[in-house]
Amino acid sequence: MSAFLLSQVLVSIAIVFDLLSFQLKDRRKIVGCLCMAGVLISSHFALLEQWTAAGLMAIATVRYFISIFSTKGILKWGFVCTSIGLSLVTYSGIASVLSCFGSCLQTIGAFQANDRRLREFMQVGTSFWLVHNYIVGSPTAVVMELLFILSNLIGYFRYYVKSRATIG
Repeated sequence: MSAFLLSQVLVSIAIVFDLLSFQLKDRRKIVGCLCMAGVLISSHFALLEQWTAAGLMAIATVRYFISIFSTKGILKWGFVCTSIGLSLVTYSGIASVLSCFGSCLQTIGAFQANDRRLREFMQVGTSFWLVHNYIVGSPTAVVMELLFILSNLIGYFRYYVKSRATIG
């Protein structure tokens, strides 16, 4: 199996964790699923030799794991700085910039104390990753981000729009 095909298989498995994540209500369970997906997505980018993205997703995996237990601001900014530093060291053009912005926004989201703000930051960060994945030529990762956005929107609607309409 070629490295490209294996990368697409790994990201396909990650899709399951991504879709599940935002159908959950508990913030800790959401980031737990994202942690599992991060391992697979980081491996996917390493197989594609996209080193900034692979490194940022490895950092994201650790970030998600830690944010299960703590939402302290010092951790958030430590991960943002680490992501920027890695992006500078592995810089390879616009793809590095897009993945850095996406990662920083998702880092801020991961350390939000409630799932509503988490979902909002993730939505914007995912948009940067969507463009990144298109630029690096990973069709399954593009589908993954589109499904992630859709799943996030469905979860947001279920928990915040629909429930508010029912109350009012």
